[in-house]
Amino acid sequence: MDELELLKRDWQKKDVAHPKLTYDEIYKMLWKKSSSIVKWIFVISILEFVLPHLLYLLPSTKNNIDLFGTTGFDNYFIGFSVFYYAVVCYFIYQFYRRYKEISALDNAKHLMSKILKTRRTVKYYIIFSLTMVLIMIAMFMLGIYLNNDFSALITNMSTDVKNINPSEIKRTLIITIGIFGLIMVALMGVVYFLLYGLLLRKLNKNYAELKKLEI
Repeated sequence: MDELELLKRDWQKKDVAHPKLTYDEIYKMLWKKSSSIVKWIFVISILEFVLPHLLYLLPSTKNNIDLFGTTGFDNYFIGFSVFYYAVVCYFIYQFYRRYKEISALDNAKHLMSKILKTRRTVKYYIIFSLTMVLIMIAMFMLGIYLNNDFSALITNMSTDVKNINPSEIKRTLIITIGIFGLIMVALMGVVYFLLYGLLLRKLNKNYAELKKLEI
């Protein structure tokens, strides 16, 4: 429990001598909490960007990348990746910028404004990330559907699978990727809700407290 919450609990006790807190003292508590929350949003966004790329070091992941390379969407996928990385880096920069701005504020009204901007930035970042995953999955499915040459795919599969009709393999892959994509987006949504949602709820609480100070 943070310092401000402890003070509130003490204020509710009738027999306790309540500390006299000035406007500036309460503001500094909220400012410190808000700065820490935005810092964690910035740190988590970096970890979220870096950690998945460590999977590329695994042989199984590399094989899957080579597998999807046979869909014929190589050039589109490269362009998509460049766009994705550019936008993600932009969001990470925005989180860093919000953190630096909040860390230097000395006015409750300006702090409230920066909190609102941070909330919007996080919201747009979550929407963008989930949308990009859906687009990537759709590209894989469309690439497999439009590609009639599955010799490269079948070569990497077991002997039993090689005897199956290529059309059946295509249909199975499309369905599997579609189901996997929906599950992955749902899991990412849960993770975003737990990580960013928790931080945003704390930030919203700080905003409400600051609004009371301004009344």
